[in-house]
Amino acid sequence: MQGLKRTHYCGDVEGIGNEVVVGGYVQKVRDLGNLIFIDLRDRTGIVQLAFDDSTDREIFEKASDCHSEYVLMAKGVVRERESKNTAIKTGNIEIDVKDLRVLAKAQTPPFEIVDDTNVNEELRLKYRYLDLRRKVLQDNLIMRSKIAKVARDYYYENGFIEIETPMMIKSTPEGARDYLVPSRVHHGKFYALPQSPQMYKQLLMIAGFDRYIQLARCFRDEDLRADRQPEFTQIDLEMSFVDVEDILEMNEGFIQRLFKEVLDVDVELPLPRLTYKDAMERYGSDKPDTRFGMEICDISELVKNCGFGVFTSAIENGGSVRAIVAKDAAKSLTRKEIDKLTEYVKGIGAKGLAFVRWVDDEPTCAFAKFLGEGELDAILNKVGAQKGDVVLIVADKNKVTLPVLGALRLKVAKQLDIIPEGFNFLWITEFPFFEYDEDTDSWLAMHHPFTMPMDECIQYLDTDPGKVTAKAYDLVLNGTELSSGSIRITDYELQQKMFQALGLSDEEIEAKFGFLVEAYKYGAAPHGGMGIGLDRLAMIMTGNDSLRDVTAFPKVQNASELMSGAPNVVDEEQLQELSISIIPEKKEN
Repeated sequence: MQGLKRTHYCGDVEGIGNEVVVGGYVQKVRDLGNLIFIDLRDRTGIVQLAFDDSTDREIFEKASDCHSEYVLMAKGVVRERESKNTAIKTGNIEIDVKDLRVLAKAQTPPFEIVDDTNVNEELRLKYRYLDLRRKVLQDNLIMRSKIAKVARDYYYENGFIEIETPMMIKSTPEGARDYLVPSRVHHGKFYALPQSPQMYKQLLMIAGFDRYIQLARCFRDEDLRADRQPEFTQIDLEMSFVDVEDILEMNEGFIQRLFKEVLDVDVELPLPRLTYKDAMERYGSDKPDTRFGMEICDISELVKNCGFGVFTSAIENGGSVRAIVAKDAAKSLTRKEIDKLTEYVKGIGAKGLAFVRWVDDEPTCAFAKFLGEGELDAILNKVGAQKGDVVLIVADKNKVTLPVLGALRLKVAKQLDIIPEGFNFLWITEFPFFEYDEDTDSWLAMHHPFTMPMDECIQYLDTDPGKVTAKAYDLVLNGTELSSGSIRITDYELQQKMFQALGLSDEEIEAKFGFLVEAYKYGAAPHGGMGIGLDRLAMIMTGNDSLRDVTAFPKVQNASELMSGAPNVVDEEQLQELSISIIPEKKEN
């Protein structure tokens, strides 16, 4: 740089007549013969460098040799631009360059560094360091950084202490597969990368820190999708001497402040709430998007005696018949489109899809011949259907009917483009404590086994596990689960009772949770907490659909990272040190 020191970022240059020094990447060169214009780009924006007849010839020739993505520093005087550009912040000015340094030359990149790119994502991920030069991705990561800053500021101001917990821990059951780290020193033993800091933050409460916060890295070896990465960050917290209301109120304050400071969006408090039971009954999901209606309606009573065996058999087997109504959708949801929806619901567990499509004066009903007089009118009245609407109906056990209609509701809403913009927050509370596993004929914990049951439900632990609800809560934003948390069990005897209800033996308890169970014997204040998904929060706040857009170096569907080639083979010597041998994959015949 030979004595040049940057005085301004490109997007912040201002003040006609000021002498400035800027540095950045060449976005574009326009060589008009006796005039050269270079758009110089950094993370704040673009500024135009101007070279003309008054420019020193050596500098002018240096400018003429510049190409896309060269790294430059330029010194000059700010002047008014003749041809204004309203698309950029510095569009009214330019820099009359007096000194130019080429700090690095660049090969022609494999794709143009522009925001509106249609380049294959796989290629962009291979050259992620180039992809990250695009303003749209830089803005996403800058917003992510702002979210992290507001989180730290808010929780610090509310008495939280930031404490780092270990990255290499004992493998404990938390719902997903662990990533394992072999130990060279302890032959045949493994560390696990944490799925969350759950155990340690509870131990910090036992240790008396009272309020803990951490931007924690977490790891889960599970199948990937748009809103899931194998490694992710959560705003992790725990509080002592609290109950559910205290935790919800504290975190609502964070959400309100975050959206105001980062997006200048006012979030009205308190946030709405639904119990798990109501959410499933009305929306078929424990993370419903309530920005639109199309709620599920139970029509079992109306059809339990009709002649349609699909309906009656579902009810006789303890299930139900439920419907959603797509308003004013009869022209869009043609018979061909309904056939596609039928295949969709079959693919997610339903046996089929019944429908009523009301285009003309008389509705078309797929099962009309099985209905008695007035039964169709009763169904239409019950679900609130009118001319122009389509009624979609699923009959099965509730564990099929509700989630299938919940998924169908979202699919149809997206297809009809009826989901409004905006931010729709919702607390889901009173989750079931247990879920029944038909394969093993046993009750399993829906949460980690340290979750506190609702006080009035403790009496049912031994006699009727299906009635037990938990002091657990999720925060949902636009149909995406942002956060999950609970009040923890701190009573040693109740904890033992909970383990027994889950069918764990003393040996299993000791092997999996011994150190935490032991800690509770020495006294623990009532406590609870939650973890807010920083990645998902950033994804929604930036208006994206994929975590890849807010993650600097993301993994793809098969959990590989295309740029560096991770995961990859290691030297045989390293494997021998760990006493590990690779078993060749069996080839399928």
